[in-house]
Amino acid sequence: MSFFKRLKEKLTQQTDSVTEKFKSGLEKTRNSFTEKVNDLVARYRKVDEEFFEELEEILIGADVGVATVMELIDELKMEVKRRNIQDTKDVQAIISEKLVELYEAGEEGLSELNMQQGELTVILFVGVNGVGKTTTIGKLAHKFKQEGKSVLMAAGDTFRAGAIEQLEVWGERVGVDVVKQSAGSDPAAVMYDAIQAAKARKVDILLCDTAGRLQNKVNLMKELEKVKRVIEREVPGAPHEVLLVLDATTGQNAMSQAKTFSEATNVSGIVLTKLDGTAKGGIVLAIRNELRLPVKFVGLGEKMDDLQKFDSEQYVYGLFANIVDKEDEEEE
Repeated sequence: MSFFKRLKEKLTQQTDSVTEKFKSGLEKTRNSFTEKVNDLVARYRKVDEEFFEELEEILIGADVGVATVMELIDELKMEVKRRNIQDTKDVQAIISEKLVELYEAGEEGLSELNMQQGELTVILFVGVNGVGKTTTIGKLAHKFKQEGKSVLMAAGDTFRAGAIEQLEVWGERVGVDVVKQSAGSDPAAVMYDAIQAAKARKVDILLCDTAGRLQNKVNLMKELEKVKRVIEREVPGAPHEVLLVLDATTGQNAMSQAKTFSEATNVSGIVLTKLDGTAKGGIVLAIRNELRLPVKFVGLGEKMDDLQKFDSEQYVYGLFANIVDKEDEEEE
């Protein structure tokens, strides 16, 4: 059974709506990436060095990242040799297989959140302005409420005008209270108040917003460290997740943001917004492979439920859906 066939069978056991979201959300990347791979396969009869050189360019163009591409090409060459593959068409399934392997790297449950059973779970959100951080917090608050959990939000971005109001608008929309102080207040004091409120109300999850940009990197790091210290002091072992929100449409710039924030605080996972808005969805693999950070959620559209838990197999299906579906049709 081919990899694509196994992938399709596995995904049919999952929710159709989730598979459809990944398929439609990755349409721009798929149209750009798969078209180029198809064209490459059509032009080359046999798998040779020139074929791999062009494939390398296609992968780099999809923002998979140079280091990741080099690793992937080496693995593909070894696999092609091992299986004695001559026909270029057979390489497509191996590419997708290797993408899943590369992402998971033998680790299971990468997208699972570190939730505390029967205790308060504190999730800290970091990231620059304009990446969709507040929207992400609002959508996750909605998701957790749908799962029957009680949620509270902390307006820790006191630096940017309008950030508090923006979070309040989301709070009203999803029916979740927001703990706030006035603009310009000490964010660590907001976190302290929010934790006391969460404890008093016996809330399940506290979602904490933070400033996206201060005057310089040093200020940003100091503020995040202070916020983190207050959270750790009030809830031992917290924050249980530090989620870095990145905009997929910024490509390699997202990688440099990830490096900066990883230095400032212990980022435990990535939320990649606007994945549906880019043709360079390969950034998911670059983040995972080069920064060793799992992508926990991806934004696949504007709707409330379009923020989806990341799944490497759904992702690869989204990239190769045209080929997988075509293979299905040919077998019928």
